[in-house]
Amino acid sequence: MPESRYASRSSECPMTGMLDRASVPSLLAATKIVAVLRAPSADDYDAVVDVLISNGVRSIELTLTTPGTLEKVPGIVRRVGDSADIGVGTITSPVQAVKAIDQGARYLVTPITLPEVVTVAVHAGVPIFSGALTPTEVFAAWSAGATAVKIFPAQAVGANYGSHLLGPFPDLAYLPSGGIGEMDVEEWLRAGAVAVSVGSPLLGDALRGGSLNALAERAARFRAIAEQYGSDR
Repeated sequence: MPESRYASRSSECPMTGMLDRASVPSLLAATKIVAVLRAPSADDYDAVVDVLISNGVRSIELTLTTPGTLEKVPGIVRRVGDSADIGVGTITSPVQAVKAIDQGARYLVTPITLPEVVTVAVHAGVPIFSGALTPTEVFAAWSAGATAVKIFPAQAVGANYGSHLLGPFPDLAYLPSGGIGEMDVEEWLRAGAVAVSVGSPLLGDALRGGSLNALAERAARFRAIAEQYGSDR
């Protein structure tokens, strides 16, 4: 994994001192949307990935709950080139993190707070969005060196929760995930999120044979809402 693709930012953390924290990838900083793909099979990814990229969604998370994801990653990464960042999500162990990096994942995503997984990514210079919900989990993930903390499930707390987190943690970068609908995107970005992570409200049934034209329309709408916030924090 070439480290030159991502800038690092050193930051002081009361628990760990100075960290070479990987920055939010530039495509995500510009577009503000991560599309989360959970499919019956990794063979269902290709057409959906192409439609998303064509409509301005250029950060795509392929989840390990989909059979065959790790094997599919290298081919998709090669095919899309610099037009999108392909990440691997639902990582729950350091072993999975290492495998995802070896397969060419350009960022990692976890649903839970696992500092040992964050450490793997930090040492490899790969951005990681570490899942957390409570302030204690948020602090642990950020202190370990997460690029941004994934607030999950975001639907359970609402965008005001993100605003409140920035009180005690003013330097925190966070990304909400879980139940983010079209009407929630602006609310979360206005509350200070670096981006939003969206799944079924964006994908619909496209990964199960549904209309790709409908997916293109949804992607364009989500992107139009987010684009007004398309600059790095």
